[in-house]
Amino acid sequence: MQHLSQSPTEPAFVQDPYPLYARARAMGPLVWWEEYGMPAAFDHATVDALLRDRRFGREVPPEQAEAPPAHLAAFHAVEAHSMLELEPPRHTRLRGLVLRAFTSRRIAAMAPEIEALCHALIDRFPDGPFDLLPAYAQQVPVIVIARLLGVPDSMADQLLSWSNAMVAMYQARRDRLIEDTAARAAAEFAAFLRDYVEERRARPADDLITHLIAAEEEGEKLSTDELIATCILLLNAGHEATVHTLGNGVKTLLEERTDPAALVPERIEGTVEEILRFDPPLHLFTRYAYEPVELAGHRFERGAQVALMLAAANRDPAVWHSPERFDPARPPRANLAFGAGLHFCVGAPLARLELRIALGLLFDRCPGLRLAERPHYADLYHFHGLERLMVSRR
Repeated sequence: MQHLSQSPTEPAFVQDPYPLYARARAMGPLVWWEEYGMPAAFDHATVDALLRDRRFGREVPPEQAEAPPAHLAAFHAVEAHSMLELEPPRHTRLRGLVLRAFTSRRIAAMAPEIEALCHALIDRFPDGPFDLLPAYAQQVPVIVIARLLGVPDSMADQLLSWSNAMVAMYQARRDRLIEDTAARAAAEFAAFLRDYVEERRARPADDLITHLIAAEEEGEKLSTDELIATCILLLNAGHEATVHTLGNGVKTLLEERTDPAALVPERIEGTVEEILRFDPPLHLFTRYAYEPVELAGHRFERGAQVALMLAAANRDPAVWHSPERFDPARPPRANLAFGAGLHFCVGAPLARLELRIALGLLFDRCPGLRLAERPHYADLYHFHGLERLMVSRR
């Protein structure tokens, strides 16, 4: 196995990690990434295989589990019940219960409400240059999730603050300040939701929290702690991914001077998929080996970790012709932006719906939209999103 050294916070890498990914793919199916101290898979076949291989998973093997430090107790109290960090049988039970409430029919029924929200946000755009991220890209997913949960729109900014603080724990730049802020956000977020869940138990409504309370499978229901963790996961994962994809997508569409025809209703679905392939929101996803495994010439012992490079896999020339080129007319082929296998993103249908509506309406309502300054990616790795996106309507 060949080795590579690349700091994930080095500014040039943050701005454009794709050249490094291309070099790593050429080094073999697994490459030892020095800074992470583990092998990493960069090609589509290996990443896809690892995502689907049940000998690997997200949950740390019990004998390796350590009690979290006291200052992170509140954060890990939530994570302990998050289905993203669990494997069967707990993951199977939680995901099954969530899917009983988070149905495709319920998601599709939100389309008119998402359209109305996007129109209202666009109506408030200023005349001069402005940052599209706080004005639009951040607002759409957080308000949609808030409404889905049944939380008032007035809570959107607070939900966004809690979410950003918690998600920062998965960034390479994590430090003690980030940890303390995340723990405080987790405690406040959980306390808010605990009160809200109890209110919904007493007064049910037509919202996701009420449906999650009612969801039942073979006599099993979500505990309050599981329900809280699920709501936090839906907000944190769904919001983070959609914000970055909207921002990255608008940047790409404007830089590439994309034909507006790519955004008409008949073609928008393919354009969204190409955006997700070309510049996805999550670049690295780790898994543990649960038994000794021989893979791609490397032996994994139980408890060993491997990094799955989703964004690198999405630009594999073995799967896509000229993968470094943005092509909304590209024939559809499943990309790995939302993962695959057991942990395929449960919120992917909602994210895709939001992206189709938000991008389509934005360019329909603002045909003269242009960049007001060169976009700059933020130091967020393992995520990949913009620091700001200054645009002008004309």
